[in-house]
Amino acid sequence: MKKNAVVFGGTGEIGSAILKKLDKKDWRTIAVGRDTSSVTDIADYSFEVSFEDAARIEQTAYLISLEVEQIDLWVYAAGDIISARISEMKPGEWDRVLAANLTGAFYAVHYSLPLLAENAHIIFIGAVSERLQLPGLSAYAAAKSGLEAFATALKKEQRKKLVTVVRPGAVRTSFWDKVPMKLPSDAASPEKVAEKIIQAYQEGHQGHLDLI
Repeated sequence: MKKNAVVFGGTGEIGSAILKKLDKKDWRTIAVGRDTSSVTDIADYSFEVSFEDAARIEQTAYLISLEVEQIDLWVYAAGDIISARISEMKPGEWDRVLAANLTGAFYAVHYSLPLLAENAHIIFIGAVSERLQLPGLSAYAAAKSGLEAFATALKKEQRKKLVTVVRPGAVRTSFWDKVPMKLPSDAASPEKVAEKIIQAYQEGHQGHLDLI
């Protein structure tokens, strides 16, 4: 019997890499993202959402329940970043980054829990947030730190499920077009991160998984 996986943020570089690898392993996959046109050929089902829209995410969870009986692997790979000093950042920019990285994760988990298998694996794409407490990155660092605290509390509430926060270092994605820093020469590929995520599922990992 095929296993089922849903990737929130499945249209990003890491998310789509996860979908491709799962597709090759004969999983049934579901992509959730802002524009799913790029993944319709690799995902069995796809749904477009805005991650700050709780009602839309609730509706999407219901639509997923009509297609699959349960979810075995649940991944939140959505995110956004901005480089702006606190004195210059607009409230809307702060809200956008927090919505993509943290609030959207809450909405997605909250409405997905009834779909999850009893022993489902929940995986969040985090960051090495203590290294990101830099000028201009306050919103992103705060969101990723909050995500780790959220995931820890979630695990204590959902004791039969596995919860992992994957903390990659630099990854070669379009995020680097939004910040003034130079992409490190040893940055990992999205495919490498995706492979580590699938390995974490196979090994039943829990807690933080540092990929640095």
